[in-house]
Amino acid sequence: MYGSRSVFSVMTMVFSLVLSGQTPVSAEPVKVHTDYSVSLVGFPVAYANFVTQVDGDAYKISGAMKTSAFTDIVSKVRGNASVSGTLSADRLLADTFLVTYSSGKDAHRTEITFSNGNVKSATNTPKRKQTSKDWVPLSAADMRTVLDPLSGMVFPAGSKVCPRSLPIFDGQSRVTLHLSPIGVRPYRTKGFVGDAVVCSIRFEPKSGYRKGSSGIQYLRKLKSMEIWFAKHESGGFYAPVYAKVPTKIGQVIVAATRFGG
Repeated sequence: MYGSRSVFSVMTMVFSLVLSGQTPVSAEPVKVHTDYSVSLVGFPVAYANFVTQVDGDAYKISGAMKTSAFTDIVSKVRGNASVSGTLSADRLLADTFLVTYSSGKDAHRTEITFSNGNVKSATNTPKRKQTSKDWVPLSAADMRTVLDPLSGMVFPAGSKVCPRSLPIFDGQSRVTLHLSPIGVRPYRTKGFVGDAVVCSIRFEPKSGYRKGSSGIQYLRKLKSMEIWFAKHESGGFYAPVYAKVPTKIGQVIVAATRFGG
């Protein structure tokens, strides 16, 4: 998830913490539009627009991400993501997950299929090189009982938001995100005014990465990442509305500019 993928990887990693939240439960089909902005040291670097659809116990989340005009000067990135699956008692279980994006003239595609939380297949185009001597390979066990990066952080109102450990698989890497409680803080955006549950995040790589990667080592040592969850009242779900991720070149902030409105 590093090297030539760096620009979109930062976006995907951060958006995987915040993009998939507005999933209401209703007897009638529901469609919710949400918007997010990403800033780096105060400058806008990316935007995302997503639509969540729920019909009975089936859900689909689809949307688009793009870098801002400011960021396009350095690297123009455009991407689309979608995930569909089934609502269970305590989480969203994906069936299919797809991300496509372009960075300049380079195009990339990742597709994962799941069955009851287990990975059936994962394909990356172009195929990612795994030739370094310090590469930690994926095992069969690493792809069992995992969550996709988009809908893996949506929690029913009756369950704990944090503490919680989330096993995430993005098509190449298997990581665990450990959430610990910090407190409750007010949050306001279009469609929502109220309290948010604040959690710290600890990043633990498991497999599908280079041990010597400076990016992995940096994330592993971070102790100041945060994510805030707000309750979607009509749906009865907690979902991320804010994330703070320090990087080597400054702090990335992802904020919901619209949440259920």
